Amino acid sequence: MTDQVSFTIDTPTGQKPVSVAYERTGSGVPLLLLHGIGHHRQAWDPVVHILAAEREVIAVDLPGFGASPALPAGVPYDLASVVPVLGAMCEALGVQRPHVAGNSLGGLLALELGSRRLVRSVTALSPAGFWTPAERRYAFSTLTAMRQGARLLPPTAVERLSRSAAGRAALTGTIYARPGRRSPEAVVAETRALRAATGFGETLAAGRDVLFTSEVSAVPVTVAWGTKDRILLRRQGIRAKRTIPGARLVRLPGCGHVPMSDDPALVARVILDTSR
Repeated sequence: MTDQVSFTIDTPTGQKPVSVAYERTGSGVPLLLLHGIGHHRQAWDPVVHILAAEREVIAVDLPGFGASPALPAGVPYDLASVVPVLGAMCEALGVQRPHVAGNSLGGLLALELGSRRLVRSVTALSPAGFWTPAERRYAFSTLTAMRQGARLLPPTAVERLSRSAAGRAALTGTIYARPGRRSPEAVVAETRALRAATGFGETLAAGRDVLFTSEVSAVPVTVAWGTKDRILLRRQGIRAKRTIPGARLVRLPGCGHVPMSDDPALVARVILDTSR
């Protein structure tokens, strides 16, 4: 069941209200889950039930994505704004220093939370921010093409394509190595989420000059990369390891850019091992 938490953030023009949609389940030490650009919290559905056996899982729709409203006018979608929003959200939920796992954009946010010591551990799955300029341009052009496709395809065409494995591959094969494992309902929902994401353009624009260089040494960090990631190529994991020498670098065989669906058991084990 989806809930919303509302709180205020400080901006140069005063306090402004923010609302974030989330789903909370399980029991134990809190674990925050952050999705990638254009996606929604349901990206984590394949692993939530495994994680919830040991953790209180809080899956979040980032501002401007999924069921979360856009950020207030004048608040940018950059790290300097979104990371404090996540910190304020945790405070509003009564959660202190959760573990965090993030994918792509969510992985970058998770690492930033770790650098500010706002979390207990970080698991970053194919995190953004370790690219060369050419790799970033390739990733952004691919994401933009996916967004345009989602906006141009009529809903009836999306539903029709989702009914076959080949159609699901056409719709989501860029981010999943095994798109046939996604249910038709999940593929339709995430295509709608990509089409409707109000924060997509501003988030992409804010990422054009992003390179992760912060120190993350006070908390355990795992960086995991799918061997079949077609958006952020796996060699970026080597750069992540060089940037964060204390991090554990894990290979996810046969997984794509969004690995939670490709191998739920492996991804859950990586997250739980880090958070232990």
